Amino acid sequence: MTEIDPRPFLAIGTAFLAALLVSVSHKYPNVREMWSTVASVIMFGLVISMAGGVLDGVTYEYTLFYLTDTIGLTMRVDPAGMIFAALAALLWMPINFYSIGYMRNNHEAMQTGYFAAFALCMGSTMGIAMASNLLTFFIFYEILTISSYPLVLHERDEEALLASRKYLAYTLVSGQLFLAGTVGVYCISGTMDFRAGGFLSLDMASPWVLQLLFVLMIMAGSVKAAVMPLHGWLPAAMVAPTPVSALLHAVAVVKTGAFAVLRVLGFVFGPKLLSQLGIADVLAWAAVITIIASSFIALRQDNLKRRLAFSTIGQLSYIVLGGALLTPLAFKGAYLHLVAHAVMKITLFMCAGCIIVRTHLHNISEMNGIGHKMPVTMGAFAVASLGIAGTPFIIGFISKWNLAMGAIQAGKPLFVAVWVASALLAMAYLMPVVRMAFFKPEPVNDPRRYGLISYCMLIPICFTAILAVLLGVNPELFPPDFYRLAEMASSAITAGWGGGWSD
Repeated sequence: MTEIDPRPFLAIGTAFLAALLVSVSHKYPNVREMWSTVASVIMFGLVISMAGGVLDGVTYEYTLFYLTDTIGLTMRVDPAGMIFAALAALLWMPINFYSIGYMRNNHEAMQTGYFAAFALCMGSTMGIAMASNLLTFFIFYEILTISSYPLVLHERDEEALLASRKYLAYTLVSGQLFLAGTVGVYCISGTMDFRAGGFLSLDMASPWVLQLLFVLMIMAGSVKAAVMPLHGWLPAAMVAPTPVSALLHAVAVVKTGAFAVLRVLGFVFGPKLLSQLGIADVLAWAAVITIIASSFIALRQDNLKRRLAFSTIGQLSYIVLGGALLTPLAFKGAYLHLVAHAVMKITLFMCAGCIIVRTHLHNISEMNGIGHKMPVTMGAFAVASLGIAGTPFIIGFISKWNLAMGAIQAGKPLFVAVWVASALLAMAYLMPVVRMAFFKPEPVNDPRRYGLISYCMLIPICFTAILAVLLGVNPELFPPDFYRLAEMASSAITAGWGGGWSD
């Protein structure tokens, strides 16, 4: 059942309005940050108010205006979109409070531009989650690229300039690939509307044409999802402030790339057509190479943010691989990992930012004994690290279990071995940080000077770490008519089963 409802548009508009209000409040820091905080709460309220209806089979839709007689700037909330929208709306609240503490305690310049661009990123992410068709998706995809560019450029030094140019080159090219694929899809099908199970079929064009369109659109998503060898922009973007890194890795940009891959696989081509074309296997092996290679590269990184960046590259390919397996359980695991990785990785990056602000340390080799002075921060880091490795009772285990079962369902148990190997590598590159923090003594005559604790930074870290555990213990944690993660993920693939999932 479809209901015409303005809430999808209002959720997006709230973030865009906040960006405007932040910009005009540049002389009043408290007022500026109030707008961002209020907007994050309102957006979350609007999104989560639709969750119960989506679980009951209601699709909320709203068209702002029509570009042609048949194509409109249309927002629509289905289960797949709700997973991503609720995730982004939920995490904007803690990362907003964290940003306030970080930017003030680190005495960052140009804070007004930072908060305005951050709000624009959140609004465009919401537009991507709720896009009803390929053209609407593309428009918000490009808005996200442009609005996140000044965040990467934030430091305004030579390193930031080079990194931001690299970021813009990669992501703008990926957008044009997506547009080319969108035009091609419309020319052969006459529609751009997402449909569970896909809307393309072999009788619409030659197989090589469909394969070409698939490559164009998947490459576009793979750039932002940092699938190797299209990942070069992501480590370079670590020059940005740590809250920006958390945004890029956990809430926006890379997650929109992974979400784009899932949309194209499940709602444009569909599992039936992809099985006939036989091209999804190529994507699966690209994801496997990325998972293993990025994990080994992460082992060699001494800079904490760069180690986390290469961890992100590998973890995102879990999602891509899950989608490429074309089985219901693998798709469910991919959607679950979209959430799981976001909650855990935002925790890790916020912990890294807290370390930087309090100690000015960037390299892991210098972090001996910091857990004695920062037990809460490093405790949260330990929880998120164990979750990334797939430890039971933390949310990462549930997503990886479903991915593994999906691989077995597809008759490809080799991919289970890949995930197990990746989990062991994750332990190898993350847990030594915890060991050094808690089980190595502080240097004799330690020259480090620990800054004051900022509770604006510490409370969000605790919130996301606790959330990772609670959702790991029970993904149906929340009451009826609220956001129930596992049920929402199941709903996201149910309709697609009728569209012909491979089994």
